[in-house]
Amino acid sequence: MPETTTPSAPTERVTHSLVRDVTLPGGAGVLALVTLDNGLDHTKPNTLGPAGMAELRAALEAVRSRAEAGELAAVGVTGKPYFLAAGADLKGVTSLNGHEEAVELGRMGHAAYTILGDLKATTGVPTFAFVNGLALGGGLEVALNCDYRTVASDAAALGLPETGIGLVPGWGGAYLVPRLVGVEKAVEVILTRPAANKPYKPAEALKIGLVDAQFDAADFLEQSIVWAAKVVTGEIEVPRRELDPQPVWDAVVGAAKAQLDAVVGTSRPAPGRALELIAAARNASKTDAFAAEDEALADLIMSDEMRASIYAFNLVGAGKRPVGAPDPKVARPVTKVGVVGAGLMAAQMAFLFAQRLGVPVVMRDLDQERVDKGLAFVRETAEKLAGRGRLTPEAATRIVASVSGTTDIGEFASCDFVIEAVTEVMGLKKKVFAELEGVISPETILATNTSALSVTEMAADLAHPERVVGIHFFNPVAQMPLVEVINAEKTSQEALATAFAVTKKLRKTAVLAGDRPGFVVNRLLLLVMGKVMDAIENGTPVDVADRALAPLGFPMPTFELLDLVGPAVGLHVLTSLREDLGDRIPASPGLQKLVADSTRVVLDAPAKGLPKPVDPAIQAVFGQALVAGETGHHGQVVLDGDGVLDAVLTTLTTEIGLMLEEGVVPGPQQIDLAMILGAGWGFHTGGITPYLDRTGYSEKVLGRRFLPDGVANVPLS
Repeated sequence: MPETTTPSAPTERVTHSLVRDVTLPGGAGVLALVTLDNGLDHTKPNTLGPAGMAELRAALEAVRSRAEAGELAAVGVTGKPYFLAAGADLKGVTSLNGHEEAVELGRMGHAAYTILGDLKATTGVPTFAFVNGLALGGGLEVALNCDYRTVASDAAALGLPETGIGLVPGWGGAYLVPRLVGVEKAVEVILTRPAANKPYKPAEALKIGLVDAQFDAADFLEQSIVWAAKVVTGEIEVPRRELDPQPVWDAVVGAAKAQLDAVVGTSRPAPGRALELIAAARNASKTDAFAAEDEALADLIMSDEMRASIYAFNLVGAGKRPVGAPDPKVARPVTKVGVVGAGLMAAQMAFLFAQRLGVPVVMRDLDQERVDKGLAFVRETAEKLAGRGRLTPEAATRIVASVSGTTDIGEFASCDFVIEAVTEVMGLKKKVFAELEGVISPETILATNTSALSVTEMAADLAHPERVVGIHFFNPVAQMPLVEVINAEKTSQEALATAFAVTKKLRKTAVLAGDRPGFVVNRLLLLVMGKVMDAIENGTPVDVADRALAPLGFPMPTFELLDLVGPAVGLHVLTSLREDLGDRIPASPGLQKLVADSTRVVLDAPAKGLPKPVDPAIQAVFGQALVAGETGHHGQVVLDGDGVLDAVLTTLTTEIGLMLEEGVVPGPQQIDLAMILGAGWGFHTGGITPYLDRTGYSEKVLGRRFLPDGVANVPLS
């Protein structure tokens, strides 16, 4: 491995490499144990920057000299409590100023890690990774470069998330993982799991072969050392799989490429570069494979997509401290929750309140049949989660016991927090609030789960409108991390603070939004849907329009999203927003026809693992498809896919400019956070405003960028 230089970087929180000798039991000899430790508490994980990597390399070189001298029987690597390492120092990564500096970062990692990988071959001394806690990215690659790996049963997560943040596994992962677990599982580790932001639990990592043994957390290091001694003496043999045959390798890579082409397309480069590394890994030498990783990593570090990904990553992390939230000390205590309604959304909320707040929850609906269905959902969900091991039987029993149902609105009298989840009709919601005000305490906080209606209008006729706040959950409630907290015209600081306190206990990320139509996510999502429908109404073929937004990297095409929320719900919200925002939200007679004809299927059957395509038969409800460039049904030019994308991005830029002028959110960062967590806008875009900056739409439409140069892109100067 060639000598490396240290790339420039901001002040680094150095992870030190502390070496001590451990006498292996059974007379197996001495193990040199390297402990990674940044000297800080458990809230600040080990990360690996240039200085820390240089120190690790120096420590391993010293250990190698001792191994060559015959002083050691084994070498081990572990971490401080709860962490092996959380990967590379991302602050340092985003500070790199050119391709050569980025290449050197990859080489530094390989120079250190290769000592672990080559030690057994050159000296006969095996290397062990004792994964005592979280190990992600370059942290897991420390372990992958060792000969053997153990994991603690309580390790928080293991994985290679790089492709999810615009990078590739740059310190050996793309070469080593296929050899450990096979090429099919390697695609899962490097591509599929990061796309779903789903790292491995210890038992999962053991099952697929990422690690060789799992031990209880209480005495993990002691058991690992005993196990290592038995490996050294030959008492334990760890089998390794044969390399997958070339035809198998090629077939897996080919299938993965087809899926990437369909799902990711050209929206982001990292997954494709990672797959290229996996494809070449079977026949490449380790030296050549690692050099290819260095080049791929450097190219991606100097890409806008990677910088945008880090911006998004940091944004989501900072989102735990909501911008604009009041002093939490003024929040009211919540000891009992009322949920108005017992339908699917209401029942999901009731379950979450009972699970996370640990307080009694009462659901109320108009008839017992609906109440019973809501309670059945709570019971069945608890049983399902307990069956999967995600809830203990005791926790499941507690949740079910704490949720009750009633048809009597008087049951809300003892609640100090009540949220309504009834049909999105203003008159109905106002009626519900009026009835509640006659029952509840003057101190009770009233919340609405409305997705688009005015909270101010909803509270206008109440004696105490100041206690009404919007708390918009997204469906499915348990999985979606975002909640929009809506500050109505008269919402008090106490009501607002209570809303934020509740969402924090629910482990949701809250974005504060002003009381404007559609708030943030639905205003923009429905605008996108409306523009796509408008193009189809004018003559763009449905399949062309459905694929037009693929460069944005949405988690699903437009019609799959429409099918998920339901055409009737989509039409209802679209119509509601049109009433408030006017012609900026296009009408869609075709969608009205689609809703009226309940027998029509929106989606066609997909190939396995590919997005669900729109059923071409629904073209009939929108009118005849025409040729791009012709005059359309509405007298406008018929758009091709690029034209649809341009129309959508132009409209989004205009609307975001208006939202910022209206003060819907404090700044563009909150719009990005909301669209990432509430709409699945890809990390690689950085959200929506970096994408519009990067593609020139913000300056073309508004004459200015949303974000300063360099915040979510490679600096232009």
